Amino acid sequence: MNNREISSRDLNVLWHPCTQMKDHETIPIVPIAKGDGVYLEDFEGNRTIDAISSWWVNLFGHCNPYINAKVIEQLSTLEHVILAGFTHEGIVRLSERLVKLSPEGLTRCFYADNGSSAIEVALKMSYHSHKNKAQERGLFVSLSESYHGETLGALSVGDVALYKETYEPLLIQSLQTPSPKNQSIEAALDAAKSFERLLQKRGHEIAALIVEPLVQGAGGMKMYHPIFLSETKRLCEHYGVHFIADEILVGFGRTGSMFACEQADITPDFLILSKGLTGGYLPLSVVLTTEAVYGSFYCDYNPARSFLHSHSYTGNALACAAANATLDIFESDDVIKNNRVTMDLIAQELKRFEKFLKVKEVRQCGMIAAIELEGFEPSERIGLKIHQHCMKNGVLIRPLGSVIYVMTPYVITSDELKTVFSAIEKAIESIDI
Repeated sequence: MNNREISSRDLNVLWHPCTQMKDHETIPIVPIAKGDGVYLEDFEGNRTIDAISSWWVNLFGHCNPYINAKVIEQLSTLEHVILAGFTHEGIVRLSERLVKLSPEGLTRCFYADNGSSAIEVALKMSYHSHKNKAQERGLFVSLSESYHGETLGALSVGDVALYKETYEPLLIQSLQTPSPKNQSIEAALDAAKSFERLLQKRGHEIAALIVEPLVQGAGGMKMYHPIFLSETKRLCEHYGVHFIADEILVGFGRTGSMFACEQADITPDFLILSKGLTGGYLPLSVVLTTEAVYGSFYCDYNPARSFLHSHSYTGNALACAAANATLDIFESDDVIKNNRVTMDLIAQELKRFEKFLKVKEVRQCGMIAAIELEGFEPSERIGLKIHQHCMKNGVLIRPLGSVIYVMTPYVITSDELKTVFSAIEKAIESIDI
């Protein structure tokens, strides 16, 4: 078995996500035979550093021995059981741990299969909770340039122009409020003032504000000051609007704290987690919420008042084993503290990009780094060119248009990190900017 054989078979049957398949007439598919730590290896032994954590999910490396062992151990006892009317020890233990780890006041866990599904859960739960209190609030507010997933509800509260224009007839109604323009306190307060003006006009119609705390991922790794979160949470409380924190990307240490909301010292009404929840092993997501929201559904049998949502694989036992193993590593290895060393190294490495004229901005939030280029038309596909050049140098990155970002597994070494940023530097030099 070799790369060419797997690629050929792939192109006969697969339709890949976020991909114009015609590109693969000239751009080879990359078959992966195995993973080891930060490395992915193809069928011919070529190794590539996974500098984007395989779409931001991997925390402790591919084929992590400890997580492997815990998933294998779970396989010998229970693979899955319906979660309606049944439970298992793994999900109970995971829920207890998440409640203990999360901001104070989040007491209930509702599980789904993936991030987009969890967004749908939170939106429906917020709307229905208001409805159970005889309040009709059918609007949601999100930030400009936000992204919350690609199911219809998640698309509705995102602000990716291409998606919204294409699927507009199918989407629920939502409003956008400006996101902070940069990481300054002033920009954060200006954006909070804009949200306040919106609430003054339409606060009684709004069910919830949904935000990506500190970092707007697919919108271009835009970053902002924590005071924006504390100010908007205060405004939400005043107007009776729920605050939904989408920490699918930023949760589990990506911003330098276990959860990004901690840096603003707030407790959201809904905290959404996925991606790193299982260390990158298996699909699982969770919505943590408050006793007040939970109580708005708690009653004698009444179908209309009950929360109407379910997934076949909710609370899958294998996924829970991976998630519990991931939390074990956080506890035993003091991950958040150790990541600060890596964060300092990232800050040092980012200095090498200040010399380039077409680097508009270099920014960092915890373990996430972004290098934004300027002066390129979308038709130039500069991100693709950077990606291809880095792949030739053994580094996987996947720029968001003109924004190059780095989000590695936490187990990366200093030498491997230097290899990543060196490859990006060479890629930028190669396009003569």
